[in-house]
Amino acid sequence: MDITALIPQFGGLIWTLIAFIIALSVIVAIHEYGHYIVGRWCGIKAEVFSIGFGPVLFSRHDKHGTRWQVAALPFGGYVKFAGDSNAASGKDEVSMEAAQTDPARLRETMHGAPLWARAATVAAGPIFNFALSILVFAGIGLSIGAIRDPLTVDTLAPLPQQVQGLEQGDVLLEAGGVVVPSLEDRAAYEAFLDAIPRVPVLTYLVERDGRRIEVPGPYLLPPLVQNVGPSTAAYDVGIEPGDVITAIDGEPIFAFQQLKDAVESSDGRALLMDIWRDGEVLQFSLVPKSTDEPQAEGGFENNLRIGIGGGMAFESATETPGLGDAFLGGVANTWRIIKGSISGIGHMISGKISSCNMSGPVGIAQVSGAMASQGAMSFINFIAVLSTAVGLLNLFPIPALDGGHLVFYAYEAVTGKPPSDKALRVLMSFGIALVLTLMLFALSMDIFCP
Repeated sequence: MDITALIPQFGGLIWTLIAFIIALSVIVAIHEYGHYIVGRWCGIKAEVFSIGFGPVLFSRHDKHGTRWQVAALPFGGYVKFAGDSNAASGKDEVSMEAAQTDPARLRETMHGAPLWARAATVAAGPIFNFALSILVFAGIGLSIGAIRDPLTVDTLAPLPQQVQGLEQGDVLLEAGGVVVPSLEDRAAYEAFLDAIPRVPVLTYLVERDGRRIEVPGPYLLPPLVQNVGPSTAAYDVGIEPGDVITAIDGEPIFAFQQLKDAVESSDGRALLMDIWRDGEVLQFSLVPKSTDEPQAEGGFENNLRIGIGGGMAFESATETPGLGDAFLGGVANTWRIIKGSISGIGHMISGKISSCNMSGPVGIAQVSGAMASQGAMSFINFIAVLSTAVGLLNLFPIPALDGGHLVFYAYEAVTGKPPSDKALRVLMSFGIALVLTLMLFALSMDIFCP
């Protein structure tokens, strides 16, 4: 056996693990810091702030008496408040009994603080996750900018076609005789894309240097690979952003819609694709995968997909949005992920979509590595998406999760007293068992799903 053949695979595994640890550590640190700082503001003393579990690699105490530490197993973290017996905020009976004789000391414990302080401290973790997502999405929006309206050519995409009369700065007025509408009218823009004549060379009416002229150019939406989804057919065979698909099973194509039609009508059989990459033609054989896709109007639709997103024959000129618009865009993206996640969970429970849509730790790690390999922007965007998912997961009303604690606090607010210690111990044990069961189920999806 040639051991050198294993080196690329081993290197890819290490890269995936590093990317996963970085993403998870950032998200956990933000989540736990939310608990910590809001708890401190509410007068609750934090004894330990830990990134990771197990043997402590590094620690220090701050002026507030909190021990900050990094542990050997970097797959989570916790804040242990005064009065807690463990990372899951179970009650330490001994320390709580000792605190009963000192009102000031009792007030500093998680279990002796007022209800509002405990609720705010627990809710802060998921809220900080959502805040991270909003800020990251807003920052990405500010970085890449908003597409300029009217549609304006910036950088021309490298394409195998020789006909290219478009130039940087051209303002598109018509494409193939179809008027380009305002980008603000989404429905009109979608109708415009559908109405463009399906021909390899289009005639564009553009405004250039104050003049209106007609120039030839490639089809507006060529089979250009703009992005590749992780764990997809395209990713698995090595298709890369910037590739141009020029033929499928020997049949030349020039439009992304032709690629989409061929994939959807393939019945899941292997497709032989000619790929133009940096002037060289390569061939890839790939099998489309059945995919449950969320729909704008709600619900899911199952389609065959290879996992690539397309783009126009040029990069559009952009303009920097205002801070308010960028923030609202971040909120909208975060809310879209929350809604999509809730809808997906509901459809999996009802059996309307496959449970293979669930990703466990292995699947998440694989996506981490794939996103990191596609560049810093993709990886940062993935961290924001995962942060939203972690925040939402922690709000589920399961004992041992933040949502379970908030349910206990709601019960206390209604009845005037918390659940009994015995009931809490039973419910917490049940919650931990349920969480572990869900993790094992998700892991099985990573292993057994195609």
